[in-house]
Amino acid sequence: MTTLERHLPTPIPAIHPLAEYLADGERKAFYTAMKTALQVPWMGVVTMAYAHYPHFFRHLWQGIEPIVTSAGFVGECRELRALAEGEAARLAPAGLRGTLDAAGYAPAEIASIRDMIEIFSHGNYPYLLIATLVRLLLEGGAMAPDAAVDAVPFTGRHAPDVACPFVLMEAHHAEPTTRAVYEDVKATLGLPFVNTDYRALARWPSYFAAAWGGIRPLVATPAYEAACRRVHDDALARVRHRVPNPAGLDAEGLRAAALRDAPLDEMQAVARLFQWLLPGLVLNVALFDLQLR
Repeated sequence: MTTLERHLPTPIPAIHPLAEYLADGERKAFYTAMKTALQVPWMGVVTMAYAHYPHFFRHLWQGIEPIVTSAGFVGECRELRALAEGEAARLAPAGLRGTLDAAGYAPAEIASIRDMIEIFSHGNYPYLLIATLVRLLLEGGAMAPDAAVDAVPFTGRHAPDVACPFVLMEAHHAEPTTRAVYEDVKATLGLPFVNTDYRALARWPSYFAAAWGGIRPLVATPAYEAACRRVHDDALARVRHRVPNPAGLDAEGLRAAALRDAPLDEMQAVARLFQWLLPGLVLNVALFDLQLR
């Protein structure tokens, strides 16, 4: 059995995310279809990085579209979220409500922040399972063939019923204080970019500075790394044994598609990067949620 150890690849590979506003033709159509299927308002950096490789991205989306639209996949995302939120609760972050009240945040503003957190609390888990699936197959692993029993299409809505404007605070929009927080996020997490979640929450700069400051001390602890590892292991077990695979996506086909765009070791390094960072990202979003309860 292929063992996918949790580790940050060294050196960190260069990634080339294809921004939504730059996508055209087939990849633009895939972006629209993917957001509709996942019921999310944004393309994750992970899938935009995959889209840099057009043959690979085409083969991947054709294989995972019937996966991510299945009732089985939606159920696995829900269960994975429950596990991650349980791990976050054990880390017991300090609350922020008193701090925000004292700073003048109105209840409606706090509600909007919580709505934004809920959007990511729902949408990150499909991206985590996709990243896990990609790394597993690129490294020669396999999904369970009998998991197709749960491939009945999901009908209805599983996304949160919120109407929070999706606005990203890019570094070039931000004041020096927020840019400094972004630099600290990257340095602390060991990443060359700031994930969408943080840029969306930085729309409320003083809130985000306080929220990040509250969880930052936890990130370096053994308990935090153990929680990330449990999320990593759980996601891998779900992809191996329970996520449906009605189109028969396999290592041979995905690796062949990857090789049409780049050397296999390049693609594997990109896959390892995202499969490493996403357990921490879902855990951090769960911690942000707990801070406001």
